[in-house]
Amino acid sequence: MIIEDFLKLTENGLYCSLGDFYLDPKNAVDHAVISHAHGDHAVRANVNLYCTAASAAIIQHRYHKQAGKNFHIYTWSEVFELNGIKISFIPAGHILGSAQILLEYLDIRYLYTGDYKLQEDPTCERIEFVKADVLITETTFANPSVQHPNAIEEIMKLNAFNHNVMLGAYSLGKAQRISRLITDHCPQRTTLVHHSIYSLNKIYESFGFSLGKYELYNRKQMKQPDMNMVYIMPPLTFNSYIRAKNVVRAFASGWMKLQLNNDLSLLISDHVDWNDILTMLKEVNPSQVWTLHGNGTYLKEHFKDKLVVKLLNHAD
Repeated sequence: MIIEDFLKLTENGLYCSLGDFYLDPKNAVDHAVISHAHGDHAVRANVNLYCTAASAAIIQHRYHKQAGKNFHIYTWSEVFELNGIKISFIPAGHILGSAQILLEYLDIRYLYTGDYKLQEDPTCERIEFVKADVLITETTFANPSVQHPNAIEEIMKLNAFNHNVMLGAYSLGKAQRISRLITDHCPQRTTLVHHSIYSLNKIYESFGFSLGKYELYNRKQMKQPDMNMVYIMPPLTFNSYIRAKNVVRAFASGWMKLQLNNDLSLLISDHVDWNDILTMLKEVNPSQVWTLHGNGTYLKEHFKDKLVVKLLNHAD
C-alpha cells in the first residue's frame, strides 16, 4: 500500500521521515540524497551526501571546503539503505551524473525524478526508464502549450550568418551541451568558453564525455568582427555585456522570457515538456503522480478520474 506521506515538503525540502533523509534539500541537513549538482538541488555543507561520482566531483569543485563532510558515492542501480529504505540511482538525462532516485519500502517503489530530459544529449548519461508505483516528477514545463523544439534545429540557426555570437548559457549542463551541438552541427564556428565553464568542461571530459572543439575565451579573438566565433558565457557575464557591439546576442534556454531583448532565440531546454512527461508516465506506469517544481494543475486536470495526481508544492 502506498504511504501517502512517505515524502513531505518541509521548509528544508522534500523529507522522508521513515528514512530520516532529504531529497535535494534546500538547506544543509544531516542526510542529503542528491539527484544532481545544480545549486538549487545540491546546497553546500550537508553532513552526509549520497550521490553519483560525477555529482560529487562537481559539488566538490564548486563548493571546495564547504562541499560537505562525508560523501557516499554509488554507481548506477547500486542499492544502499538508509533506515530500512532501499535507494538506488537511475540515469535522468538532465546533466552529467544526474539521477532519478528510486526508493523502495514494503514492496512499493517511489521514483523521484529530480530534473530530467528525454531529448538526445551525448554530453550526459541517457535517461533510463524504470517502473514505479509512485512517480514524483518535476513540472517545470508541464503545460500542454509547451513543446520544446528540436535542439539541433535550434543550434543550426547559427549557420545563417557569420557574425560573432555572445551566447548566454548556464555553466553546468547547458554550456557543455551547446558546445557539443556547435561542434557537431556548426563546424565552421569557433567556440570560446568562459573560464568557469572551461573548468566544468574538464570534469565532463574526465568522465568520458566529449564536448567537441572549444577554446578558453580570448578577448582579442572576440574583438575581430564576423569571424564565426561563439562565446559561451554564464548568465551574469552575459548580462554584463548588454551594450556589446557588433555581436549577435542569444541565450540558450527553454524559458521564453529569457529570449526577450536578444537578437536570436535559442529555445534549448534540459527539462521535459508536456509530451515528455506523458511519455514518462507511460514508461513508468505509476498508480499515483506527485508533482514538484512548477505547476502540476494541468496534469491533475488532464488525468482527472483516471490517475491520482497530488501536488506536493500546493495544498490540495
